[in-house]
Amino acid sequence: MRLMVMFDLPIQTSEERRNYRKFRKELINEGFLMIQYSVYARVCLNRNTAKLLEGRIRTFAPERGVIQTFMLTEKQYNDMHFLIGEPKDDIRNTDKGMIIL
Repeated sequence: MRLMVMFDLPIQTSEERRNYRKFRKELINEGFLMIQYSVYARVCLNRNTAKLLEGRIRTFAPERGVIQTFMLTEKQYNDMHFLIGEPKDDIRNTDKGMIIL
């Protein structure tokens, strides 16, 4: 299962830019991998883990802007087509190293 986060945050003032950087850094600290600018994804064990992660994102989300999430199964994520560009070979972008206890 994947949790994707898409956001559009204002960056007009220095405080808004600081909030943007802080939000992006927190996403990376939570294990998200940048798919495109403002689109991040992370492998999750199941839907409950993804919902828990959504709640954690809500705690550090800035007050202004738009942040959207959606959950995808691995099959849906792997059906993604690249019209231009190449997929990232980052190990964090695969579920092969995941151990379910």
